[in-house]
Amino acid sequence: MEIDTGDTAWILMASALVLLMTPGLAFFYGGLARAKSVLNMMMMSFVSIGVVTILWVLYGYSLAFGSDIGSGLLGNLDKVGMQGTLDQVSGTLPELTFSSFQLMFAIITVALISGAIADRAKFGGWVLFVILWATVVYFPVAHWVFAFDDGDGGWIADRLQALDFAGGTAVHVNAGAAALALTFILGKRVNWPRDPGRPHNVPFVLLGAALLWFGWFGFNAGSAVAANGLSAIAFMNTQVATAAAALAWIGVERLRNGHATAVGFASGAVAGLVAITPSCAAVNPMGAIVVGLVAGGACAFAVSFKYKGGYDDSLDVVGVHLVGGIIGSLIIGLLATDTVTGGPEGLFYGGGLSLLGKQAVAVLAVGGYSFVLTLVIGFIVDKTIGFRISRDDELQGIDETTHAETAYDNSGGSVGSYTPADANARQGVTA
Repeated sequence: MEIDTGDTAWILMASALVLLMTPGLAFFYGGLARAKSVLNMMMMSFVSIGVVTILWVLYGYSLAFGSDIGSGLLGNLDKVGMQGTLDQVSGTLPELTFSSFQLMFAIITVALISGAIADRAKFGGWVLFVILWATVVYFPVAHWVFAFDDGDGGWIADRLQALDFAGGTAVHVNAGAAALALTFILGKRVNWPRDPGRPHNVPFVLLGAALLWFGWFGFNAGSAVAANGLSAIAFMNTQVATAAAALAWIGVERLRNGHATAVGFASGAVAGLVAITPSCAAVNPMGAIVVGLVAGGACAFAVSFKYKGGYDDSLDVVGVHLVGGIIGSLIIGLLATDTVTGGPEGLFYGGGLSLLGKQAVAVLAVGGYSFVLTLVIGFIVDKTIGFRISRDDELQGIDETTHAETAYDNSGGSVGSYTPADANARQGVTA
């Protein structure tokens, strides 16, 4: 096929929108974190941009989208170093445009995990984890879910034929399961749950949610890989489900606690964005309302599971991304309509249980693979270079002890970098 300039322009713009989501995530997580660890929290997202970008060019794109080596499990190495992509066409796009778009998905998937281990992860340990996890977990799973090749691509996409338009399994279930595994590797924060850690900057949380919401239109509508009617329905459904989920979350808060909070609205919006990701090109706008209401309400309750389960998921990655990703993936089996999909239908539209079964297999496969491999990778990192900072460093604040910086100056001096002598003199950063 020939290159379509309209499609190319849209996907280049969508790629930039998806990249913006990772700084948005940094603000979202940074606002939810404690004041003494906000810079480290944000740096975990920003360093993911750097590391995953290099891995993608070296071999990540080839493992995810190279020709299948058999059984739909992994791409080959024929595109290492982006070899052979400079003058190739993927559909109506230059292949480099398609590759750039998919790169942004890889970046944010890795960054999402970081919220579960706020306040206590060694920065060097996180960097090594990013390298190993992207290589062993994300790139293969991206091949499973996103590599379409007329029956010769990824096993979930081309053989099982489960529906995941923009990454409910490959991104959110994947990252959520990994986040849960890392909470077991790193353990609980000092004094948790007696001191659960309140969000230190709610305006940051709202700013981050706004950037995520804005960028998510590239994430979902861009996954049509063209400027067409499919991108239009994905765009509308993204807006509708997100609005519904935000309202559902604060509705639950109001009934349960008597207050509708700004953090709740922002968290509900993210839950809606997560749930509509796999289903935005499977349901109609009325279905998107249902997706949002279910996800917003369910995730509002799910974030409290960690107290009953005893795992310290600092910023509720499990409660929002794992639970939201599961809901969004499974609800396709109920609400998918052929007026949007052009074929497969869910149970409520007369399609029976077949599609729901396929969705469940995809969720279990991706979630199980990610959880088990993350446990192995986390164990390796912990036993080699170490994955958790010391108790003293955690109490003092990871920003000071790891980065020699603080986000806020409480001494009347300038904000920013300072010498080790300054760090020794400044012990009173607000928790």
